[in-house]
Amino acid sequence: MSDHHEGPPSREPRGDVEPTQPLSRPPVGPGGAAWLPPAHLPPPGWGPQTRPMPAAPRRAQPAGWVWPVVVGLALVVGLLGGVGGAMLVGDVPDAPGIVDDGLEGVDTRERAPLTAGNRSVVAVADQLLPSTVQIRAELDGQAGGATGSGFVLDRQGHVITNNHVVQEADEGDGPIQLVDQDGNTFDAEVVGRSPVYDLAVLYSRSARRLPPASLGSSRRLAVGEAVVAFGSPLGLSSTVTSGIVSALNRPVTTGDSNNDTSYINAVQTDAAINPGNSGGPLVDLQGQVVGVNSAIATTGGGLGGRSGNIGVGFAIPIEQVRVTADQILRTGEARYPVIGAQVQTGGPSEVQGARIDEVMADTPAEQSGLEVGDVITEVNGLRVTDGIALIVAIRSYQPGETIEFTLTRDGEEQTVEVRLGAETG
Repeated sequence: MSDHHEGPPSREPRGDVEPTQPLSRPPVGPGGAAWLPPAHLPPPGWGPQTRPMPAAPRRAQPAGWVWPVVVGLALVVGLLGGVGGAMLVGDVPDAPGIVDDGLEGVDTRERAPLTAGNRSVVAVADQLLPSTVQIRAELDGQAGGATGSGFVLDRQGHVITNNHVVQEADEGDGPIQLVDQDGNTFDAEVVGRSPVYDLAVLYSRSARRLPPASLGSSRRLAVGEAVVAFGSPLGLSSTVTSGIVSALNRPVTTGDSNNDTSYINAVQTDAAINPGNSGGPLVDLQGQVVGVNSAIATTGGGLGGRSGNIGVGFAIPIEQVRVTADQILRTGEARYPVIGAQVQTGGPSEVQGARIDEVMADTPAEQSGLEVGDVITEVNGLRVTDGIALIVAIRSYQPGETIEFTLTRDGEEQTVEVRLGAETG
């Protein structure tokens, strides 16, 4: 939530390793991504730690995640493929991919392609497969060592994927390639990426020949509604799986390291999602993208990446994708809201809500009158059950917006308005 004064704890090397603690509860520590810069994450010792997860059988070791909740089970969230970078398409010679007007300056597809009488999985697959790509990115010095998925955003050659699919390739100036439904391979660059939201925008001039996917709305979804997932699980390109929406507004925390934990208000689905599906579209029966497949939960403590789908997958809502993609297209960077406080995100708690553990000086939290010990129970009238739920709630707004906290202080209920600050990441 703001500027914590300690650096992130050290991490073990990447690889297929066991978690350091049972994965039955979320970590305790600073208030996470919506409140703190992404470098300030919970210390080891509480609950799950993120680990890489192979994206495909022939790959060495794509990235991995951990998800810290769900009734009584130790659930490990696995990254579904690869790792993210920062680059910039368009008419700017030294910044390919940047578009001054953001999403307004590119040709996206908004109209639902399928009519009420033609809404089958077959019809959805026919519409979306040409717009879905496999992504191969360098990992640990191996070209194509990370395998993920993505979908075509517009007619200018932009592609949406997860940050964790391309992160390491971008940081190391490694190659990134797109593979379309017909097996054609295109070189791609990173326009920008957001570890906080686990999203990245790629650009390939050759991808202009591919049709963009239609962008829908996750807010219109209902639990039980049919959805279809697209991607390259285990390196198997152009794979289609179907299922239902299992839950909406599911607070999920994921991350590949202490520096890029991501908190998302996820769409949960039982459509089969496996390593390699990361970044691929989750689609409704109108043929519109409603989310970006990002994480899976697995039973058991092992993180070797050999345990796959158990019917608990998570997608970033398309509304967040629109906001982050627009910011990246304009500047090559994404912003996220902060208030300048630390909040407990796990471990034993005797309160129902999110307890403020620290308020930093000269921050929106201090200016609004928040105090240590305050327990926030609602954000703009929506219930908050714990620190992670609070972070996710804040993340659904934008820097500069004013939101209302309902909180308990000294046994009395109060309301406080906070104008959100901003960080880049």
